[in-house]
Amino acid sequence: MRNVGGTSEYIAFLDECGDHTLELIDRDFPLFLLAAVIIKRADYVEQVIPAVARLKLKYWFHEGVNLHSRDIRKRKGPFGFLLAKEPREEFLAELSKLMKELPYTLFVSAIRKEDHKNRYGTNAANPYDLALEFTLERLVHFMESNQLNELPFVAEARGKKEDETLERCFYRMMSEGTDYISGDRFRSLRCPLVFRRKFDNIAGIQLADLCAHPCARHILRPEQDNQAFEIVDPKVYRKGGISGWKIFP
Repeated sequence: MRNVGGTSEYIAFLDECGDHTLELIDRDFPLFLLAAVIIKRADYVEQVIPAVARLKLKYWFHEGVNLHSRDIRKRKGPFGFLLAKEPREEFLAELSKLMKELPYTLFVSAIRKEDHKNRYGTNAANPYDLALEFTLERLVHFMESNQLNELPFVAEARGKKEDETLERCFYRMMSEGTDYISGDRFRSLRCPLVFRRKFDNIAGIQLADLCAHPCARHILRPEQDNQAFEIVDPKVYRKGGISGWKIFP
């Protein structure tokens, strides 16, 4: 594991929604989405971590509960109390307020897996690798426009094999570049990558998780009401003609 250090102005947190396999595509959720949340280190220390802890300590005896969007939706585990209407409405209102007020910038890259597989067949790239490529290309613009040369990445761990594969892909792009961003531009940036599991209770990863599903649901069913998406959509990076929102194909 590379030492991230504590000198960067911003930190990036990655989480995903949906699986990245192209072999057996879930017809009800044929999408892979990667969400990246970028937060100023000072804001993370002074605002994000305390605000997330305050929310948790209002509803539980400790801050060790993980704000996992799937468990919240399914009302499972520590979120069983959401089965009752009144506490559910109160909690969701406070969570929505938190997601609206916290300072973060959102990047979303989504792969429509069926369309991707149909278009490219056996040459179709791994959806995770492709989403990561789109995300990194847009993050280069964010870093250059903010005159940054350092941005550590904290990604949700998925398993030893998967993490090693992602790490190789990440550093290959950071070294060789992509079709649209040269290796020289990437190599001028310091972007170490570390993996943390959900039980490590990283607030930034939880924010990325809470952003990911509403965005995926909006892409799959844009006609449906989606208050959570309406809250996070203004956080999407939009600057200089570059959007942090990418759907492919």
